[in-house]
Amino acid sequence: MSVVGGRDIAEVRRRHLAALAYEVESRGLAWRFAGPEESLLAVYGVRTGRHVMVVATPSGDGWFYLWPGGGMADVTRLSEVADRLAALLG
Repeated sequence: MSVVGGRDIAEVRRRHLAALAYEVESRGLAWRFAGPEESLLAVYGVRTGRHVMVVATPSGDGWFYLWPGGGMADVTRLSEVADRLAALLG
């Protein structure tokens, strides 16, 4: 992978995480970017104090969100992922 390719991947990753951040915030959750080059999204349940780290990663021809406990969904299912995180973090 070239440096430019790596930079492009990092930019796409941040865009996917930013889209998810917008969705989880609209469901009453808090978030912040974390990790090197803001490569992770930390999502927090405001009332419960629970948190989870989410990554966006390329896979085959698309991108997926991954989170602990076996959570995995295509980034095109953004609303569903936000709903699942909201249910998880209460």
